[in-house]
Amino acid sequence: MKKPSWIYLLLLILAGEAVFILPFVLPRIFRPTVLEVFELGNVELGLCFSIYGLVAVPSYLFGGPLADRFPPRKLIAIALWMTALGGVLFATYPSFRTLQLLYGYWGFTTIFLFWAPMIKATRVWGGDTSQGKAFGLLDGGRGLTGFLFGLLGVFIFSLFLKDDVGESSLVERQEAFTYVLYTSAIIITLIGILVWVFMKSGIDEKKILLERITFAQIKEVLRLPSVWLLMVIILCAYVGYKITDVVSQFANEVMLYDQVESAQVGTFLQFLRPTTGILVGLIVDRFKITFWLFLSLVLCIVAGVLFASGSIAPSTTILFFMAVVSIAMGVYAARALYFGVMKEGRIPLVLTGTAVGLISLVGYTPDIFAGPAYGYFLDTYPGAQGHRYVFWMLTSFSSVGAIAAFTYYRLYQK
Repeated sequence: MKKPSWIYLLLLILAGEAVFILPFVLPRIFRPTVLEVFELGNVELGLCFSIYGLVAVPSYLFGGPLADRFPPRKLIAIALWMTALGGVLFATYPSFRTLQLLYGYWGFTTIFLFWAPMIKATRVWGGDTSQGKAFGLLDGGRGLTGFLFGLLGVFIFSLFLKDDVGESSLVERQEAFTYVLYTSAIIITLIGILVWVFMKSGIDEKKILLERITFAQIKEVLRLPSVWLLMVIILCAYVGYKITDVVSQFANEVMLYDQVESAQVGTFLQFLRPTTGILVGLIVDRFKITFWLFLSLVLCIVAGVLFASGSIAPSTTILFFMAVVSIAMGVYAARALYFGVMKEGRIPLVLTGTAVGLISLVGYTPDIFAGPAYGYFLDTYPGAQGHRYVFWMLTSFSSVGAIAAFTYYRLYQK
């Protein structure tokens, strides 16, 4: 099968991160600011993420077969435009109830119309020999896109603050953040236009699309052990990814950094994502991709213990950044690899969307429970103690994921 062009992959990378900028990337980088300007507690923001997850989970299931019926390019472009439209409402700083509805809307636009088409398009680009490269470059490139959005966001936020962030009023911080939101929405819209016009695979679509999905095909997918193992692996790895949301808050509350400095830590985390993903993508196809997936989850365990042990404090800056690098490399390597092992797990390309929908139905349930869980710990046990509980949660899930990943490796090593 002929491989699509690099332009195809580039647009897929831009779209793959742009669609999540408004609901997740900006709240991750600007978490202390978002809590202030929207007048939210950690649990309330976590509940917004839960509403997103409640809509996203069935969207994974029903959106998966959609990707096996329609061209990914069109589904992805529509998803980008609808997500950007939600950014206009986001920038009005709506009430908590309206914000929950908005996150539910984003759960539909970013998952039902987007997620499975993105994964399937990546498998198409990877072909028979470059699955590790395809998914590594996808996640690394998405990380680079998020990092650049973060840099741009921090620059705009700082530019429109008239005073030092510590001396600025809530209204001034809110006004500066509004410019960040509108700029993001405009860029997401433009990326959608580029995807619609230029992201063409050059492959006969009859080879990668089905006229209809039958129950027999769904049962065929469910009989594969790789599907069930990937459900567990992705669930555990995704808990780790969700917990990276609190790293900038850890910098603010435990390391005592101000809001701009803590946002810079969040941006540094975003920088480590492309570094890890691209490095993994370039080398992993030369080795056993399933074993590298196992090692990435082991690194998550190491990072979790470093944070949870209580040994990181304002006086241990070097140890703090070592822990940040460890959690980033573990979480981002796992994200870059867990869909890259689908070929080794003997999941048919033509049924990729259906398989992704079924796997994601379980694998992404942390969208429902992770936010409220770590929000509860942070609000109930303020300061360092709450963060320690959060990172013990990371360690526990990573341990289960590592066991499942090692089982996958042993099962498909030949």
